[in-house]
Order: sequence, then C-alpha cells, then structure tokens
Amino acid sequence: MGKKRDRLEIIKDILKVIREKSGKIKPTHILYKSNLSYQMMDEYLQELKSKEFIVEHTLKTKGKESKTYSITDKGLKFLEKYRMIVDFTESFGLG
Repeated sequence: MGKKRDRLEIIKDILKVIREKSGKIKPTHILYKSNLSYQMMDEYLQELKSKEFIVEHTLKTKGKESKTYSITDKGLKFLEKYRMIVDFTESFGLG
C-alpha cells in the first residue's frame, strides 16, 4: 500500500483531473479519478471554488440540473508551481 496523500497532492490530483478532461468535468468523474469519498471531494471542491482555482457551472436540461467544473488560470498556475516544487525537491533527493 502506498503512502497517504497530503492535502496539496489531493488538490493537485483534482486540478489535474479537471485539466485533463478539457477543462470541464462532472463531479462523479472527479470522484472516481481523484480517489476520494464524496464528502472529502465536496469539501475540496468548495475550497477550490472559494480560492478561485475552479469554477462551477450549472446546466439545466429537461428539468434536470447538472454541474460541471472547469479549471481557472489560477488553478493552472498552481499545477505549474506544484510541478516546479516536486522537481526541485526530487533534484536534491528529497522527493
């Protein structure tokens, strides 16, 4: 069994999943691909929305409401900086 992910790794995983799905993804896909419980996923999505890393879109079709999420420039910048930090720590044998 692998090591437990820390908070920043989980945020990175969620943002990466959204980015890889052309920037728009349904919550269930985030749930499966980021390997989180629904409650944990919801807490992270709320935080990412409040920090403006992602945007929530609500679509109404045939009386049903569905949500999708897209990544913002700020979210993309986080992924870029996260990668830089990982590369830096690994270059010193700390990763």
